[in-house]
Amino acid sequence: MVGVISTAALAAVGLSMQFMMIINVLMTLYVVGGNALISRFIGQGRKRRASALLYSLTVFAIILSFFISVATYFGSSWMYEVMGSAPDVVEQGSMYFKILSLGLVVIFIDNLLYNALSAAGDTKSSLYIKLFSAFINAGLNYVLIFGHFGFEAMGIEGAAIATIIAYSFNVVAYYILIKKMNSKLDFLPLIRVKDLIRVWHVGWGAALDRGISSMSFLIFVSIITAYGTAELAGYQVGLRVEGIAFMPGFGFAIAAMALIGQNIGANNFDKAYDMGIISGRIAYVFMGSVGLVMILIPEYLVSFFTKDALAVAVASKYLILVGLAQIPLAIVFVYSSAIRGAGATKTTLKVNVMSLWFLRVIPSYIAYEMGYGIVVIFIIMNIETLIKGIIYWYIYQKREWLYTKV
Repeated sequence: MVGVISTAALAAVGLSMQFMMIINVLMTLYVVGGNALISRFIGQGRKRRASALLYSLTVFAIILSFFISVATYFGSSWMYEVMGSAPDVVEQGSMYFKILSLGLVVIFIDNLLYNALSAAGDTKSSLYIKLFSAFINAGLNYVLIFGHFGFEAMGIEGAAIATIIAYSFNVVAYYILIKKMNSKLDFLPLIRVKDLIRVWHVGWGAALDRGISSMSFLIFVSIITAYGTAELAGYQVGLRVEGIAFMPGFGFAIAAMALIGQNIGANNFDKAYDMGIISGRIAYVFMGSVGLVMILIPEYLVSFFTKDALAVAVASKYLILVGLAQIPLAIVFVYSSAIRGAGATKTTLKVNVMSLWFLRVIPSYIAYEMGYGIVVIFIIMNIETLIKGIIYWYIYQKREWLYTKV
């Protein structure tokens, strides 16, 4: 729907997701460590300890989100300018992100509660909540972006408001679920500083990993931005379509984190290892199948997002190439999440930093400076994914990460 507004609006919203990756770094401080510790507590049958930790992390998330909201609200224009965006992209992006920044508190809490429930083994409830939320988001997009049912047409600002309302629904639904549905978790108003320190001990490695990775992605996207607005929009559309393949990978990565953490908590290391293998195999099948569809009908998939001829051409080439890399990407998703969920965040930090910088960002910059087209950039990205998948497969097979102390 944003693509109907303009190519600049599409590029602006797409670029905002790169900024959200940076913000996700701060969420990682409490989400990854919280996931690892909550899943172990659940595996040990210690609901009160897990519930107290969830309460503590919710308070921390609210405080942290306040400071980030202030910074992003007043720095929204600067964020787009520093990426080298065209003036119309800066204008549209600033309008969008200022509104988004006001609702960061619900985004922070949503991320925490989603991962906490997943760590407790409840992913079905999250599925239903996210499905209903998606319908709310899409419906409000239709109403607020284009001005239906008596509402004023708000364009890109309407898209931001719809997103925040959908996230707010998620938080309310999660809270009701946790309090009323007798889940394995609750909000126990008790702050255990010792457990928070344990969470941060795991989280800082994951946060540094995400931070460096996100900066790498931003630099990578800035290289693509240098090719032009249509190329940037095409890349962002390609990412959205690829998200269809991402979802099974993310889903089974979350399953692997939860099941591995619970089994490690129960001292069943062999079963923990097997859970990652099974999750990975299912992810290969799903993501490989979607990758095949992206290779066969890329133009059809892209046509839902934009009609701009150049953006369609760029996005189609992107989908054909990334379709070939979906199986190694599944390995990266599941095995890196499994290793991270076991608390071995320093291992994933080393792999991701080395891979992204030396196999993706630096080669892409060299290719751009040498005058190669954007397709070469996409090929470099695929090669990096393949090599990283092989590295994670090797690390997973060694099993040393299973015995990480949290």
